[in-house]
Amino acid sequence: MNAVTRIHSRSAVLVDENIDTDRIIPARFLTTTTRSGLGRHCFSDWRYLPDGSDNPAFALNQPTARGCSILVAGRNFGCGSSREHAPWALLDYGIEAVLSCEIADIFRSNALKNGLLAIVLSEAEHRWLLDHPGIELAIDLRTQTISLPDGGRIAFEIDAFARQCLLEGVDQLGYLLARSAQVDAYLQRRAAAASAGVAA
Repeated sequence: MNAVTRIHSRSAVLVDENIDTDRIIPARFLTTTTRSGLGRHCFSDWRYLPDGSDNPAFALNQPTARGCSILVAGRNFGCGSSREHAPWALLDYGIEAVLSCEIADIFRSNALKNGLLAIVLSEAEHRWLLDHPGIELAIDLRTQTISLPDGGRIAFEIDAFARQCLLEGVDQLGYLLARSAQVDAYLQRRAAAASAGVAA
C-alpha cells in the first residue's frame, strides 16, 4: 500500500445518490483475490454500453473527468454489501480520494484500510463541490485540509489510527509488524513482572 500524504487533482463528480458497492464493482467480478485489473470493471454496468463501448452519458467518461483522482460523489456513497473489491476497483481505476456528505460506514472502513481516502464533508461543502466539477483540489492528510482554487480551505476529520496508517503506507498488520520490537519488549516486561508477582 502506498503512503498517502497529499493528493492534488481536478475533481470528477458523480451526483447520483445511493451508489452501492455492486454499482462500483458488479458481483460477477468478485471472483479474483487480486487488486490488479479491477479498475477496468469499475462502474462497469454504468460505464459501458452493451456492445462494450464507452457510455457517453456516464459522467466519468466525459473528457473533463479523464485523469481525475478525486471523486466527489452523491450522498450515501458505498452503501450495500461489504466488499473490499469496491475500494480496490476505485484505486485501480485511478481514484485516490472520495468526498461526500455521507459515506457508508463499512465502505469507508474498507477504503481507509486499503489506501483510499474517504472524506465526509458538511452538507454545504459537499453541495459546493458538486456544483463545481473539474476544479483543482489539494488534499493534505497531514493538516487534514482540502485547499480550494480561491485559496479557501475545508477541514475534515479522520480516525487517528487510519490517518497514521495511511501516512505510513501500511495496513493494520503492517502497522503492528513495524512495531514488533516494541511489542516484544512489552511482552518480555510482562513475563518478567508476572514471574515476580507484580503488575506489568
